[in-house]
Amino acid sequence: MTVTALPLHAPLMSPAKPTATRPARRILPGFKLSLGFTIFYLGLIVLIPLSALVFKSFTLSGEAFWAAISGPRVMASYRLTFGASLLAALVNVVFGLLIAWVLVRYRFPGKQIVDALVDLPFALPTAVAGISLTALLAGNGWVGQYLEPLGIKLAFTPAGVVIALIFVSLPFVVRTVQPVLEDTEKELEEAAACLGATRWQTFRRVIFPAIAPALLTGFAMAFARAVGEYGSVIFIAGNMPMVSEITPLIIIGKLEQYDYAGATAVAVVMLVISFVLLLLINGLQTWQRRRTGAPT
Repeated sequence: MTVTALPLHAPLMSPAKPTATRPARRILPGFKLSLGFTIFYLGLIVLIPLSALVFKSFTLSGEAFWAAISGPRVMASYRLTFGASLLAALVNVVFGLLIAWVLVRYRFPGKQIVDALVDLPFALPTAVAGISLTALLAGNGWVGQYLEPLGIKLAFTPAGVVIALIFVSLPFVVRTVQPVLEDTEKELEEAAACLGATRWQTFRRVIFPAIAPALLTGFAMAFARAVGEYGSVIFIAGNMPMVSEITPLIIIGKLEQYDYAGATAVAVVMLVISFVLLLLINGLQTWQRRRTGAPT
């Protein structure tokens, strides 16, 4: 076996230099430009109108502002609007989760039709929803004619307001929780069952922590949608002062009386209360994600 020696003048092979990696091309422009567009668009669509609302309310003196937002009729509308919205959102959290669970975990005839019906409140004009609910629940309606003899009156009462708000805000919970349930690993449930966990323990310890942030998001979206609802409520509420009059109707009434400053004052109060509640809900959602180890 012969070994061939390299000549002394042969150049030594230098180690291969790592090729410079080219930065990945991004579809959207850089961070600064994208952030500038985002702030500009949000300012144009959201901040400027809200700022105009706040500045318009500054035309009132302190006493006039307080009188506009603290009248007995206005306070009753606050209680009905926020109370009914909170109750409707809580109801939708329970039944929206149940509907999402059925759509994700079971196969049955007509599933696609049921899935499409969930989105119906999105596409249906709210006025049509209000008229339909009134025709259904009024004293001479299909359902109301059997309930009123029993002393159960739903139309033209606060109960009718809650029903209308449940109808318009249900899809927000279902469509927020449904994709999270689809991504939940079923192997974790099977492992919990193999370790002797009951169905309730599996749901409470395995499934619920995974879907809790999405459930809180759906609750916040449903609540925000219910607070601002107008079209479907005015037909079924009856709009009786101190009984079934919602705050958006108070604002419309002040606008019809050319009391623009008073209308903006009431609107500012709704804006502040809604913002604080949503801020608290988002804070609770962030805490829940950190507690479960999910990315915030």
